[in-house]
Amino acid sequence: MKYIFVTGGVVSSLGKGLTAAALGALLELRGLKVRIQKFDPYLNVDPGTMSPYQHGEVYVLEDGAETDLDLGHYERFTSGKLSRLNSLSSGQIYESVIQKERRGVYLGKTVQVIPHVTNEIKERFYAGGKDVDVLITEIGGTTGDIEGLPFLEAMRQFALEMKPKDVIFIHVTLVPFLAAAGELKTKPTQQSVAKLREIGIQPHVLVCRCDHPLGTELRDKLSMFCNVPVKAVIECRDVDSSIYQLPLALQKEGMDELVLDLLGFSIPEPKKNIWIEIVRRLLHPRHEVTIGVVGKYIELQDAYKSVYESIAHAGIANTCRVNVRRIDAEDLERKGGTRLLRGLDGILVPGGFGDRGTEGKIEAARYARERGVPYFGLCLGLQIAVIEVARDVLRLPGANSTEFDPKCADPVINMMEEQKAITDKGATMRLGSYDCALLPGSLAARAYGETLIRERHRHRYEVNNAYLDLLKRVIVVSGINPTRNLVEIIELRDHPWFVAVQFHPEFQSKPNRAHPLFAAFIAAAIRHGRRAGAARGGRGRRP
Repeated sequence: MKYIFVTGGVVSSLGKGLTAAALGALLELRGLKVRIQKFDPYLNVDPGTMSPYQHGEVYVLEDGAETDLDLGHYERFTSGKLSRLNSLSSGQIYESVIQKERRGVYLGKTVQVIPHVTNEIKERFYAGGKDVDVLITEIGGTTGDIEGLPFLEAMRQFALEMKPKDVIFIHVTLVPFLAAAGELKTKPTQQSVAKLREIGIQPHVLVCRCDHPLGTELRDKLSMFCNVPVKAVIECRDVDSSIYQLPLALQKEGMDELVLDLLGFSIPEPKKNIWIEIVRRLLHPRHEVTIGVVGKYIELQDAYKSVYESIAHAGIANTCRVNVRRIDAEDLERKGGTRLLRGLDGILVPGGFGDRGTEGKIEAARYARERGVPYFGLCLGLQIAVIEVARDVLRLPGANSTEFDPKCADPVINMMEEQKAITDKGATMRLGSYDCALLPGSLAARAYGETLIRERHRHRYEVNNAYLDLLKRVIVVSGINPTRNLVEIIELRDHPWFVAVQFHPEFQSKPNRAHPLFAAFIAAAIRHGRRAGAARGGRGRRP
């Protein structure tokens, strides 16, 4: 069992998670079983109650754990499925330590950061890596942050307890280019590594984030002042087109060979590299479509991170360049706002909470229904579609969700019964993976190629079954939860492709294995684009 720790220095948002994920992908190519986990120093128990503006999307695991979006990168780049054991925060650590103290586990001892907090962290190092060859642990935050010190101390102790070739440290750092000086500067990296060495951690590898090439002179300088071999100074520049070019970029720098050598592995290069084909499909598409994503956090890239990545995966599967048009749902509520939807080959409404922008999303669903534009609704996107159909086709003007209007005349979307008595916000929704039985012959069943699936959920509200018979005049319920008869998937009759789901399929999509519904959605968008082009006779804009 081998352990890799990934830390970050100088500034946040350097791409530690992507570096860990890409390294995991390269190690998997060599036949190793890899797992990646994230330890975050913040005091929240998990990100479940944090605003997307604070933390980006909440990524839900198979077992219902609400985690950091980096775990999405880990699952997308590698084949393993993660669990709540692979997501840890300071909040969880301190909560566990205090609960043990209350139960008398420490037998009257003074409870301290060392050894009690650090021991708790180390236990998770051991627990997270069962049944794998390599466990990669990313430490969130930036070296020098006060809240991260217990994690770094636990890492130092852990390395001391293990054999020399069982643990390596990788430090992702910034080498900025100063335009006034016309050169890259190594001093921030030197200072960041010095901080680690003060604690007792010597990095084995430096991953240098930079926007200009690292020349031989700079590599030699970083090697000397940071006490790492020159071959362990890895240049990591921004990739040209897609994050899925990163494994090949790191491989070109020799990072996989270096890490294998440091860990004592002798494994030949793989005969086949799936990332070459993935990048080829990305860079040489045969089709092109434009998809509108209608949301309320649209200005924030990370709020719908898994959605955007899943769209990209579907593009890879269809050898299609997918242009994403981000549309603020509130803009659709203004007079003439639907002009923003013109020319789209598909419309996607992602999940969300609260009533801001909901009327704009309903407008988007109406536009897709009336004009035959492929529509894909995720979680809230299903509820939006149901409300629109109830209002505009079934003539129930008071149709709404009790989330948006608790006293609405026709609550076609209602809170689940078991949720009504819950007052706590954290980890109390319907979370994790549940069965869904598909209607044979439906669009969903054809996309999946099977009739029983499992998908991940994160919601409190569901389609109100009291309205189901009425709704079925217009929609097809093509997926239900077989144990509770909850609506999971709906489709629209007499529409080329209109599918909405109560779950989050974006959490199970990978670049080499696009989620079936996303792949089918982009395929439908390609067909729509062809029809629209034929109707125009090759002239003018789409209607």
